Amino acid sequence: MSLLDAGRSRPLEGGASYSIGHRLFRALWNLAWLLCAAWTPPPLHRWRGLLLRLFGADVHPTARVYGKARIWYPPHLTMGAYAVLGPGVDCYCQGRITIGEKAVVSQGASLCAGTHDIADPNFQLVQKPIVIGAHAWIAAEAFVGPGVTVNEGAVVGARAVLFKDAEPWGVYVGNPARWIKTRVLRQPAPHQAQVIGA
Repeated sequence: MSLLDAGRSRPLEGGASYSIGHRLFRALWNLAWLLCAAWTPPPLHRWRGLLLRLFGADVHPTARVYGKARIWYPPHLTMGAYAVLGPGVDCYCQGRITIGEKAVVSQGASLCAGTHDIADPNFQLVQKPIVIGAHAWIAAEAFVGPGVTVNEGAVVGARAVLFKDAEPWGVYVGNPARWIKTRVLRQPAPHQAQVIGA
């Protein structure tokens, strides 16, 4: 297993939390992203998606990942159709991070799927997956903590800090984030409905 036992590796004394193979893989990934993706113009989403898939990510071809996004470990990333990782997003996928269809993670947001066992004297690293449901929105510079599920359609407002699950279609703001209302989508205007149904 790539995650090491802190009792043996002793990270508080400078030891590693992950195996040498895992660390080498991440070094190669970071180099590949720097050379082949980080500088690329915004429209080249398909190219960046391809690079992520080559390194083990499960990214739908229509998903959009910006060059300034940071993905810690591609094999732990899943993105559905038309999902977005915006510029400057820190996708710290020590644990698995799943981003559903048409979900948007806006610029500067942080998704942190790793933490430490604070009761362990060796400070063991713990992986806790994050799920962002379909149609959810993580607004600019928001933080989503380890093990959190943001259910379908939920909104985490700008600079909010979320450590508990977000209910479907709930709107959350603040630090710590709190529910303020239910998100209600407007019905399309009649002329829009005719175009959509044509």
